[in-house]
This record gives sequence, C-alpha cells and structure tokens, in this order.
Amino acid sequence: MTEAAAVKRVEEQMEGGRQYVTFCLNEELYAIEALVVQEIIELGAITKVPHLPDFFKGVINLRGTIIPVVDLKMKFAMHSGEYKKHTCVIVTEFSGGTIGLIVDAVSDVLSLANEDISDTPSFGAHITTDFMKGMSRMDGNLAIILDIEKVLSEADTASLSAIRNMDNIKAAEPAR
Repeated sequence: MTEAAAVKRVEEQMEGGRQYVTFCLNEELYAIEALVVQEIIELGAITKVPHLPDFFKGVINLRGTIIPVVDLKMKFAMHSGEYKKHTCVIVTEFSGGTIGLIVDAVSDVLSLANEDISDTPSFGAHITTDFMKGMSRMDGNLAIILDIEKVLSEADTASLSAIRNMDNIKAAEPAR
C-alpha cells in the first residue's frame, strides 16, 4: 500500500469512526482509542517507587525506557485483588508521556462509528466523569470509553514528571 493510500484509509476510518481497544476491569468492559495504544505486554516485574500514590504500582523497563505503571482498578477505587493469568499492561501515549495501564485482560479491537458513542451520563455535581469520553454498546455489553488524557489528574501527572526526572538523572549519570 502506498503512503497516500494509507493516509486516505486512515482519513476514511476517522470519518466513519475510530478503533478502540477493549479491556476488562472486574468483569466490566472499558475501551480506549487504539491510536493511543503503543503495545500490550504481559505483566512482569514492577520496580516499586517510594512516595507515590498506591495506584502507581511502580515502573517497568521496556527495552531501555522506564515506564510508570498504574493499576486502573486502584485508580478507579475498585477492588483490585491479586493479578491473574491474563492480567496485562496496555502501554499508552498521552500528553504527559508514556504510561502502562494494568488491566485484567484485553478483549478485542473494535471499530465504532461516532454516532454509536453516547454522551457520558450525569451522576450529579459531586461525581467527576471527566475521564469518560462516553459509553457504547459493544458485543451486547455497555462499555465505558476512557479519555486517556483525563484518567490521571494534574497531581498524578506531576508524579509522573518526578519519575521521568529520576530516569533522566539515572540516564545522565556516567557509567562506572
């Protein structure tokens, strides 16, 4: 496929909708835009970093890049429990950098037309739903579509900056 054909194909997909990676958290279905997903990896060893909120599980080294990892169930104040066989990390890109999201299992990649996405319902003035782009029916289930830019608060993003600064300092140290 030529580059022009590839660009045209992407433009056509954008007009008709977008692709979403779906995943489960405690039997509930969630989705994020596939464009922000770098890769999906098996949950491996996580290095703990002191003084971070509990939902920041630590960092992983992905081919020489230090990536902070967030347990989405803990971030959303859900029962987390033990990690299971299919627990994995969705490595995503957002304006604050790269982050890994621990999820129970990745389900599928689905295309959704823009009209298939409903607005986020209102739950009252004291309940924040900024992290949700909307909701949609997917394979007979209702899925919450997350806005990756708003899943983490400004304070959370500041914590990520601190982790990145640690990585930059480590990278700048001379080899011994």
